Amino acid sequence: MLFIEFVHLWWVCRLIGNPVCNQGGDNLSYCKIVQSTYSYSTPQNCEMVPPTCSSDQMLSPNCNCAYPYRGTLYFRAPSFSDLGNTTYYLILEQELKKSFVNNKLPVDSVSLDNPFVDSNSNLVISLQVFPSGKIRFSERDITNIGHMFSNIVFRPPKIFVTYYFIGQPYTALDVPAPASKSRHFPVIVGVAAGATVVVAILIILVVFVIKRRRTRILWTDVTRCYSFTVSWDPSKSTNSIPQLKGARLFSFEEVKKCTNNFSEANEIGNGGYGKVYRGILSNGRMVAIKRAQQCSLQGGLEFKTEIELLSRVHHKNLVSLVGFCFDQDEQMLIYEYVPNGTLKERKSGIYLDWRKRLQVALGVARGLTYLHELASPPIVHRDIKSSNMLLDEHLSAKVSDFGISRLIGGDSRSYITTQVKGTMGYLDPEYCMTQQLTEKSDVYSFGVLLLEIITAKNPVERGYYIVREVKVMLDKSKDLYGVCELLDPELNLGTRSGGFARYIDLAMRCIEEYGVDRPTMKEVANEIEKIMQMDGMSLCTDSEHISLSYEESRSSVRHSDINRASFEYSGEVPSSKLEPK
Repeated sequence: MLFIEFVHLWWVCRLIGNPVCNQGGDNLSYCKIVQSTYSYSTPQNCEMVPPTCSSDQMLSPNCNCAYPYRGTLYFRAPSFSDLGNTTYYLILEQELKKSFVNNKLPVDSVSLDNPFVDSNSNLVISLQVFPSGKIRFSERDITNIGHMFSNIVFRPPKIFVTYYFIGQPYTALDVPAPASKSRHFPVIVGVAAGATVVVAILIILVVFVIKRRRTRILWTDVTRCYSFTVSWDPSKSTNSIPQLKGARLFSFEEVKKCTNNFSEANEIGNGGYGKVYRGILSNGRMVAIKRAQQCSLQGGLEFKTEIELLSRVHHKNLVSLVGFCFDQDEQMLIYEYVPNGTLKERKSGIYLDWRKRLQVALGVARGLTYLHELASPPIVHRDIKSSNMLLDEHLSAKVSDFGISRLIGGDSRSYITTQVKGTMGYLDPEYCMTQQLTEKSDVYSFGVLLLEIITAKNPVERGYYIVREVKVMLDKSKDLYGVCELLDPELNLGTRSGGFARYIDLAMRCIEEYGVDRPTMKEVANEIEKIMQMDGMSLCTDSEHISLSYEESRSSVRHSDINRASFEYSGEVPSSKLEPK
């Protein structure tokens, strides 16, 4: 029996029951399945018996008790395979300490622990940073340390390739000593008395509001399972229903009927949000219906986000919202049905040659340009990837899955997130470092998508990182910029495309390390149009260009199935308000 095992980022063949296993010798190590484990912790350098630290402190490698700053380093597809080789970690520790010294940060030592490879082939290492000459860092110290990582000041050894850092909240900051009790006693008494009066007034108001609400709310059970309290009575005037442009409110019975009682035969997807069903409305239009899982907090948040975003954005390269259902403890979103599945499924095939892939890339670029430039306020998608790009009956691209999108308002055109969201391989490294979200984060993800379109390879897979591979092989003096070996054979490109070099240049600009060096999506869309014209493709109608108009979906489409990945959600979403009007 031949058993193939993934060890240290490499594939290893194991021979089970093979005659060679009966011969003894060195080959026996390949005749059994071995579960590899990695254990490393920075050694301590104590010249005497180490001190005993309090329960909330840690002993540093230099044997000093202190409150360390903790975090996690994520290295994308490192170039080495032997995670048990401690030399790599010692080199990393030296580079970290050197960087702290060069940046004049009060760091005594660093400690690395528990290296492992996650499901995305990232090397994950826990990091503790210990203060120098004191037991805790100041707030300024923590800010400067975070700045060193978030602005990519620290450059790891080349064998570790690219990285990002996620720090933990530092709770050991100096707390000002409490003021004299006698000095503030009168103030405390006054505040306590005032607080008592305020609490009494609030209790009276709460009782009054509760009594009134009991006589007015008819659907108290609707919000029992969800994290938000939006309710309305559809039997009353339309003024009680949220005014969502272009989206219709469906009853549960209507949705149940059009899906044949949510039959398994109509199930076309299953993700973190819930199940997706194909349905046919009473007017004959085919739709895709996302049904949230009962009592799902994540589903509730996604429902609010997506219904608000999709109800107000209308563009032919965005999946359109037909309606929604908020009835009988159910939350469902009804979309136009997109028959040809996802770009992830279709990116390799004879029917997606070079020209068709350019058309797909242009469609995605136009959809994102609409979100960034024409939506008010602008919207950052945050999860651009091939499985979120759907293809209609004409193989035109439609951007889907707005579940983790963010509104970007104000003059800064940016948003500070509390948690990085998205899909590994597509994530903007600057966003990972600074947690500052801008439209340029989508541009980076789109650049990765451009490379995926021509290679038909996943961005990160078993130690393979598409961005690194293209950068290593790139040679502008050669045909096809020297990346011919990476291209999908079904691309049918040959060496005749004059626009291919500009395509690669565009992708490289999109994946620049810093967002300020990347183009806008409008500039990207314009450049793709020029590439298509260089290859003799005509853009002859006004409808080909970015438009504010809404294009109604065609009602007669092929009844082909959609892969389950077509409507999967990829992560948590931010909360936002959906107010009834």
